Amino acid sequence: MPTTTFRTLAPADLPAADWYQYLISAVAPRPIAFASTVSAGGHVNLSPFSFFNLMSANPPILVFSPANRARDNAEKDTLHNVREVPEVVINIADYALVEQLSLASAEYPADVNEFGKAGLTELPADLVRPPRVAECPAAFECVVEQVIELGAAQGHGNLVICRVVKAHFREELLLENGHGLDPRKFTAISRLGGDWYGRVTPETLFTVSRPNRRLGIGFDALPANIRHSPLLSGNHLARLANVEAEALPTAADIEAIRTEPMAAYLLNKHRADSAESSKQLTLLARQWLEDGRVGEAWQLLLLTEAGA
Repeated sequence: MPTTTFRTLAPADLPAADWYQYLISAVAPRPIAFASTVSAGGHVNLSPFSFFNLMSANPPILVFSPANRARDNAEKDTLHNVREVPEVVINIADYALVEQLSLASAEYPADVNEFGKAGLTELPADLVRPPRVAECPAAFECVVEQVIELGAAQGHGNLVICRVVKAHFREELLLENGHGLDPRKFTAISRLGGDWYGRVTPETLFTVSRPNRRLGIGFDALPANIRHSPLLSGNHLARLANVEAEALPTAADIEAIRTEPMAAYLLNKHRADSAESSKQLTLLARQWLEDGRVGEAWQLLLLTEAGA
């Protein structure tokens, strides 16, 4: 493992505002709850919160945390509203709405409706009193189960635990099987530190094979020359380690890979230099791992272990 220098801090080492910046820049990206609420007097509020996530599927629970203002410890209008009317619609915005979402975060007075300020459309919810955002590709109507005050110091958070009672998803963004949104169509956004946001595009998507139902062999079972290869990253090794023992190549498989065109070319080109041949085969195996050709990569790497 390369030598790495760390800056080690405790919350008490820094002013709260500085500690906050470390937190939000490192715990990223964070999904954003675009929460619409209503006061007992009927005033609608709309505000984004990036201290937000899904905590349970059954029951369906979403949580978000409106932090008190750091300068005076005042509670946000959203928090006032869910205490008075324990209902909320958690809207999920996409990239097309990110500037409007940001605009809605401004500290308007409690009687100002951010829907109008941000140029968004109220759509009546089916089961709760707050409206949902018509332009959002997904929305979750929720009842508030509990509000937990997370501290007493200025700027402390307040955990709002929400149970989903109905959800709405834009039809055109659904997967072909209808089970969820297609990430290639849904341009999801996320919050990072400072003024930074993230955007999901088809070019930034990738898949990772989930661990097998039968356990993979693990890092500790990788041959030493593979495990310690400077040409293979932790991600490469993890793909290899996720293979079950019974799926490892046989001696016949390893010999057969010699006839694969690129492998045969490299073996022939570096016939007189086994070290260079092994290096080039490892680089080819690395590329195959990145392309998802894990079985063939195993064959190549075991071929190099045998001295090509």
